[in-house]
Amino acid sequence: LDDLRPADAGEFTRRAFANGKLDLTEAEGLADLIGAETEQQRRLALRQVHGELKDLYERWRSELVRALAHLEASIDFADEELPSDLAAGVRPRIDRLTAEIAAHLEDHRRGEIVRDGFTVVILGAPNVGKSSLLNALARRDAAIVSSIPGTTRDAVEVDLDLGGYAVTLIDTAGLRETADEIESEGIRRARAKAQVADLRLGVVDLSVDDSRVSEELESGDAVLINKCDLAPTHHVPAYRTKNGEPLTALRLSAKTGSGIGDLLAWLEAQVIARAGGSESMPMTRARHREALEDAHAALVRVPRTIDANAIDLAAEDMRIAARALGRITGRVDVEDLLDVIFREFCIGK
Repeated sequence: LDDLRPADAGEFTRRAFANGKLDLTEAEGLADLIGAETEQQRRLALRQVHGELKDLYERWRSELVRALAHLEASIDFADEELPSDLAAGVRPRIDRLTAEIAAHLEDHRRGEIVRDGFTVVILGAPNVGKSSLLNALARRDAAIVSSIPGTTRDAVEVDLDLGGYAVTLIDTAGLRETADEIESEGIRRARAKAQVADLRLGVVDLSVDDSRVSEELESGDAVLINKCDLAPTHHVPAYRTKNGEPLTALRLSAKTGSGIGDLLAWLEAQVIARAGGSESMPMTRARHREALEDAHAALVRVPRTIDANAIDLAAEDMRIAARALGRITGRVDVEDLLDVIFREFCIGK
């Protein structure tokens, strides 16, 4: 018993990886499964645990290693009886692989949104009902509501589950000109959060003709016309971004709850459209994206160097791409090249 000790955090998973039972993506999927809070997070994590990302990235790496082995063979064993068109045959395979990686990168962060949550920032002038709206959506008093302008100075966050997806709503300081140093910092932080959010909701007071909030919004965002209980038949003006793109406008009353159901349905549709809608397994972490971008950048150069007969440079870029893919799964083995070369060409036999 003296030799026994409690396992460290993640120790069993790390041993499974060290013994080849899991790769890094599967280990990450297991961690995500443990921390999953919504149904979609659980489903995505299970797919990753079952090796969907590993299979994809290992297939790409295997194809790249095989193509690189052919190129290396044409360089290192030029005196052997090898096919004369080895280098030329590599190019279409690299073109196909480059296109597949590029398509995988163009996923609009679907996997990261499911895993980390969809961020929605609420913007608007003071006293238009932003905090009341946050409380109505959260169904609890998450933010302080007051008639005093500038009450909200720091971001207030609330987590929701919409359609099985994690959504974070962020109430922010009212946008206005102010000499108050603390309030000014709150406004700066509000704009900073809005810039990196997945979606922005601009709240306006029905009784005040103020379209300035639309200047903070982007295509795909929405303007929420609050306090519609005060004037149910009031005409809704057309709102546009500063670039002239039309914005969705929704009428509601945070006080009475009118229109809140329509807003939630609209939000859920936006989340599903941006995070779902594809059967392919998406990336789930920024490190995957960074490694794939490195691999893609290297592979883009390969056709040019092959055409210029700079085979050494092409091979080096392919090695860079293979190492980048290997970083994702945690399995980088230079012996793979020798295995392919000697198995396929029987050199030295």
